[in-house]
Amino acid sequence: MRVVLLTGKGGVGKTSHAVATALGAAAHGHRVFLLSTDSAHSLGDALRRPVGARPVPVAEGVVAQEVSVLEELERSWSSLQRFLRGLLREGADPLVAEELLVFPGLEELMALRTIRDVELTGDFDVCVVDCAPTGSTLRMLRFPDVVGLLMEDFFELERRGARLVRPILDRFRAGSLVPNEEIFDTVERLWTDVDDVRQILLDTSRTTARLVVNPAQVVLEEARRSYAYLSLYGVSTDAVIVNRVLPVEAQGGWFSRWAQREQATLTEIRASFPVPLFEAPLLARELGGLPALAEMATRLYEQVDPARLLFEGQPIRLRKHAGRTCLELELPGATKEGLEVTARGEDLLVRWRDATRIVALPRSVVGRPVARARLRDGVLVVEFT
Repeated sequence: MRVVLLTGKGGVGKTSHAVATALGAAAHGHRVFLLSTDSAHSLGDALRRPVGARPVPVAEGVVAQEVSVLEELERSWSSLQRFLRGLLREGADPLVAEELLVFPGLEELMALRTIRDVELTGDFDVCVVDCAPTGSTLRMLRFPDVVGLLMEDFFELERRGARLVRPILDRFRAGSLVPNEEIFDTVERLWTDVDDVRQILLDTSRTTARLVVNPAQVVLEEARRSYAYLSLYGVSTDAVIVNRVLPVEAQGGWFSRWAQREQATLTEIRASFPVPLFEAPLLARELGGLPALAEMATRLYEQVDPARLLFEGQPIRLRKHAGRTCLELELPGATKEGLEVTARGEDLLVRWRDATRIVALPRSVVGRPVARARLRDGVLVVEFT
């Protein structure tokens, strides 16, 4: 199953373009599942019809769902939910206790598991995911690794400790404070599910992210950092969607200075992302409803199948070599003549002839001097001290 993750800064229009991508894929004959992992769901708002915690057909060839953490817990992890509720029952308002059950990371966990469940049905060719704003999306993608470390380093130790302590606490009627074997089995099963999703997310032959940006500097800065972190986590980005571009007919008069500023930002966007760019114009009306979203899909992708893998590989990679952090950048056709590499604050500037690439650096290497840069078989390798 093909998985397309749409993410971006809050308010850039990623939900509308997630729906448009799903509708466009369905128009090309694919069976599409449209999934929202954003806790502030807005699929229903974009479609202008109800979408809930259970899958519901929203268009021909498209089924949609908004993940509900509490419903998923009740449906699939009732034993874990009972244990957590038992810990909170003393002195806590029942409604407050329900909300407290959604502890940090649980939403990401349920979202990951839903992607796996969609694939297991075998009923869909494509899963288009309307992700939460960028920070939450990055946490979701990082979550399987965090859970893996927890399971490997602490899980069995905690399980053995609980077996030893539980009989003692039972004498004082406090045994409910220690998870029983059913809880540990549930957590172990949950980890197995998450590990399955990890294999899906890191399979660059079928899973890619698409960044939705606006031609505004503050949005671009976050998108460039997100692109670097997606590469760091092993998730391939196959396209960037630039939303709300000022139409040509509106670029004169009162909007001339706006248009100049926007064109400068668009030039920087093209220099920052070595993947296909799709532009969606700023509309005179709010984008919503099936007809308008289907029209946007046609306008945005034209004859391109939105479910297609639009770019293969990872043009930016971070690796460790001989104790140093190395950034590898694909520069096909480049030669050493005229190649310049400069670290500037949180960015790496790469110039070759008339072309410029601006690479946002992960925080782990920001501020480190460049030890050396070398070009090898079309790949620029930059070593940081």
